[in-house]
Amino acid sequence: MLDQEQMEKLRKAGRIAAEARDLGMSMVDKGVKLFDVAEEVESYIRSHGCGLAFPCNISINEIAAHYTPSPTDKSVFEAGDVVKVDCGAHCDGFVGDTAGTVEVSTGRFHDLIEASKAARDSVMEFIGEGVAINEIGKVVDMTIRSRGFRPIENLTGHEIKQYNLHAGLSIPNVDDGNTDRLEAGMTIACEPFATNGEGFIKAGKPGNICRLVRPDRKVDDPALQEFLDYVRGEFNAFPFCARSCDWPKASIMLSKLLRHGIASSYAILVEVKGGCVSQAEHTVYIGGHRGEVMTLP
Repeated sequence: MLDQEQMEKLRKAGRIAAEARDLGMSMVDKGVKLFDVAEEVESYIRSHGCGLAFPCNISINEIAAHYTPSPTDKSVFEAGDVVKVDCGAHCDGFVGDTAGTVEVSTGRFHDLIEASKAARDSVMEFIGEGVAINEIGKVVDMTIRSRGFRPIENLTGHEIKQYNLHAGLSIPNVDDGNTDRLEAGMTIACEPFATNGEGFIKAGKPGNICRLVRPDRKVDDPALQEFLDYVRGEFNAFPFCARSCDWPKASIMLSKLLRHGIASSYAILVEVKGGCVSQAEHTVYIGGHRGEVMTLP
């Protein structure tokens, strides 16, 4: 169980992440640059006393997750885009991870967006100590299918620990048969994905999000070693990207870390049939019979 000081840090991270999420969603509009939204979201998190738990993901239409704009990305939102804004804040390693979906200008995908949101909110009504993991997936699945869509079966929520965004335990979006029960003291990210496609994702091309896989490896280039030391100090074990680095020529330096095998990039996750995807996510602390939702603004 977290003590009171740790709980306050988790609550702060959740609140700031939620406010940043809502800010990002409010900015999504026709002609607006993806880069500008990501920058504003991350600036909000940092200016309110938290660090980045990962780069702001802005994933559009069939892209379910793991896209963030690069410093040279000039792309803008277009009418009809279904945009997932997924962001995370941390306070001394305690993480608030949250996401929401908004449609640009049109209303063709209103029901799809509501399906993932309704699934998330249905879980929030009963999640707590003693709840079987597969029961969460069952409710997500039933809620999304009752609205005429499919859950993404091979994307899951996850347990979160201090400085560990994906701590091992998966929170499914279907009944996966896992009857293990949530325990007091756990922090859980529940994130239903709904689609009008096949209900599975595949790995696309490498994206702009990275993580250190050999953080203690020494390099001969003093400038690269200095950058590596900066990344370790700034992001710890959390994912990061060049855009989020306050460092000259960060993109070039990160490319060198990738070539040296010190960092690894995340693949963009794409719906296998090109179906449109919506996402809704809350972080919950399991403190008792009813979980406490951390990512409410």
